[in-house]
Amino acid sequence: MTRDCFVRNRDAQETWQRSGSTISKYFGIVLEAIFNMSGEYIRPPDMTNVHHTIRYSNRFFPYFQGCVDAIDGTHVSACVGGARADKFRGRKGDTTWNVMAACDFDLKFTYMLSGWEGSAHDARVLEHAISEPQNSFPFPPPGKYYLVDSGYANRGCFLAPYRGTNYHLRDRRRLGGDRKKE
Repeated sequence: MTRDCFVRNRDAQETWQRSGSTISKYFGIVLEAIFNMSGEYIRPPDMTNVHHTIRYSNRFFPYFQGCVDAIDGTHVSACVGGARADKFRGRKGDTTWNVMAACDFDLKFTYMLSGWEGSAHDARVLEHAISEPQNSFPFPPPGKYYLVDSGYANRGCFLAPYRGTNYHLRDRRRLGGDRKKE
């Protein structure tokens, strides 16, 4: 997998003028260091207390008092060659990884799942996250939920916006705020 996602070992040997075993050894060291740091930057959500951003806001409280985090997907550029490239080609034509992340209201990561090809739909990535125990998805207790965007379905502990609701700032600015009720 690592060979397809970055640079082939042979190309790295040429770039840095080192042997393949040295490249492989230090790639492994860096990868392990990044994995070990993940606990510093990705922390499980606090599912017992209402976040202060919600609690002290007349706009959000009491409407979102059961919300623990927000979940969304993003695409990260990937260098994938050969026959596998088509699976990683996203809707804009680039080869990407589809990465799902959960953030709290201080914009700190609380969960992340990567490794899905760019052509995978966000809902499929979420389904994998919650159905496979090895992914350690942090399910909220009863009465709590995650906010998700319209790429996900309303179900169980996931709350998506109503269809036709402008929730991206770009759309709100372009259309002059919320749509008027008909």
